[in-house]
Amino acid sequence: MTVEETSSLTVAKLKALCILNDLSTTGKKSVLVERLLEFGLDRSAIGLSEKKVSKAKPSKEKKPAVVEEEFVMSLEDESTLTPEEDEVILQDIELADEDFIDAEILDADLIDEIDEDKPAPIPRKSKENYKPATLFDIIKRPQVAAVLLTAMMLAAGGWWFINNQLDPFTGDPLKYGDEMKYSISEGEFIATEGFLDLVLDNIETEDDICKIRLEYSGMGQTSIVDGGADELSSQSSLDRLGAVSVRGGQGADWLAVEATNSFDFDRFTVQRHLRSLLPSAPCSETFASVSGSSELTSTSWTELREQSSIANQVQWSVTLDDAYQGNAMSYGVGSLFGGLETIAPGFALLLQPVEVKELFANDLIDNDATGSNLGWDWRVIGIEEIGNDPMWKITATHHDLEAYCLGSASMTLWVGEDSPWVAKQTVDVVISGSDSNRAGCSTTSKLLGDYVLPDGELEIHHSFDRITLERGVKLLDLGKNYDNRPQANEFQPSSDDLIDWGNSDNHLPDESDKRGYNLEQSIQCLDYFSGEITGATAALNDGGYIWRAIDERANGVTTWNMSWVATDNTAGWVKFSISGQASQENCNYLDKGAYDEEISYNRNSIPSVLNLSMMEERLIDNSRYPQLTGNDKFFTTGGDYHPETRMGYLVMVPDSGLNSILNNFVDSSSGATTVDMSREWDSGQWSNYLSLVADASDGRLIGWNLIQGPL
Repeated sequence: MTVEETSSLTVAKLKALCILNDLSTTGKKSVLVERLLEFGLDRSAIGLSEKKVSKAKPSKEKKPAVVEEEFVMSLEDESTLTPEEDEVILQDIELADEDFIDAEILDADLIDEIDEDKPAPIPRKSKENYKPATLFDIIKRPQVAAVLLTAMMLAAGGWWFINNQLDPFTGDPLKYGDEMKYSISEGEFIATEGFLDLVLDNIETEDDICKIRLEYSGMGQTSIVDGGADELSSQSSLDRLGAVSVRGGQGADWLAVEATNSFDFDRFTVQRHLRSLLPSAPCSETFASVSGSSELTSTSWTELREQSSIANQVQWSVTLDDAYQGNAMSYGVGSLFGGLETIAPGFALLLQPVEVKELFANDLIDNDATGSNLGWDWRVIGIEEIGNDPMWKITATHHDLEAYCLGSASMTLWVGEDSPWVAKQTVDVVISGSDSNRAGCSTTSKLLGDYVLPDGELEIHHSFDRITLERGVKLLDLGKNYDNRPQANEFQPSSDDLIDWGNSDNHLPDESDKRGYNLEQSIQCLDYFSGEITGATAALNDGGYIWRAIDERANGVTTWNMSWVATDNTAGWVKFSISGQASQENCNYLDKGAYDEEISYNRNSIPSVLNLSMMEERLIDNSRYPQLTGNDKFFTTGGDYHPETRMGYLVMVPDSGLNSILNNFVDSSSGATTVDMSREWDSGQWSNYLSLVADASDGRLIGWNLIQGPL
């Protein structure tokens, strides 16, 4: 055979011919063909063309003394087998999958091991006398029976081998309409000391609680919304069908991918530990508990082109002895654990089934593969069956939490090629702000921990297990442009609107005419309280400024609570009311106090901002923020404040002692100024508390939060 000639048969079929004729199956395709030709098979039977007919001469060592009838396997009955005169019929033996045979699983000379004294191979009879044997004829021959039994055993073992050796793969991208349902088990959430604010914030209680433990289990669902044509009213075509329209923090409309993750906890138990009177055990080991149910739905919107976070929403309800519910919306700053997400990127992956593509990007998932992304170091440690499906088993640890001495976080993930989400996930997290758990930390790491973490510990443990998976059709349009996409600076204020008040003024300009008495009118009352507030008066007259102010109105009276800081970092607060033009009669001193902790004085870091009047105009604009107007919002449909709505601002400047650390995460060369609103009222069966935060330096709405409890 010349080197140019190539058999049309696959390697698997050539090896099957070798097995039937007691020949070795080792070697490349050309070796197998040469071996079969030397044995005496026709060129056509081996898949070679007939244009060069050459009679193969069997070797003298293998020439049989007696010519016997050769057999060819057929799985058809004799009565139905009708071979054509010029065609050699050789039925394929399905020993195993072709990939299995190609993988050289049968490379060993199995037949030689079964029968060392086998007769010499037999040359073919002429085509004229050829008659294929049926399956019944074949299995009667002891030699063939041994071959088939061996092949069957290997095929069975080969099936197990094939189905437990996963092909390496990269994460499957998400599609519009993807949905996975899963179970949640062994859920546990523990918060102590300062971390209790995550649980108790805005919930009034007189109990001195030092530890709360939640135990939960139930069902979950994660999905990618498949938006309809009505979401594309701003578009000239339906090319981005599947995306949804969403309002961003500046009030602009964007196209985004909407992802939801919901939890339905049918078992939800809360344990409460009170502070102990014993100094040796500050938190009591005994506890009171109550059980009930809870639901939580987290929704995120990711902008198509830049793939940045536009908004995140968390809706929740808890039914224990009483019912509570809430709705929190944030714009571009993360969701449930936004603060920890800033310091430790990727932390939010703990809270729902991991999206494979998000964590592993385009890294190949294969045995012993390793990688790092979003703060997570991961390693493939082997294969394990989940249900009846083999999955890659992967461990992941969050290196930033450990590197910065904030705690530890680990996940074990089971990943399959058929799903954009992991099929199973276990989570173990311990975040600690206690010195007892930071013995090996450097001084710098401890300072960072003190800055970003309260005292105490936060623990999260749970497992997710996939139940069902439904795939969508169209891949997400991430990274693609679209019509009428807002420009980056289109909705931001101009530089002419920003006021640089930090150099000389003693408070952020107000100038509002929508509230009873603005800050310029009200601060004149301080002149009438000079005997009661000597510290505040001295500070403001000597370069100090007001870094926090809250305006509250009722029955024609405006009450202000102002916090001041002096050049030497001493600070305090003054509370008073005003009911007319500033005078002895219209100004009423109420209270004052001093701050125990040091407040940083730093005029150079106060940013230029919009005044309070301009911020009001933006937030009241119904075309920009319709979600802030209505009976259960901050403003009436007529564009006025609800009577209970409070307005305030907060100036934050970097603490010079932490600048070296903060530079690793944020630009600490300048501070920040936020505007906040809050409102409390009763309606129906609910007592409502609503709050809002916006950035005065660019007018952006940062987020709002509604909590409802029993009356």
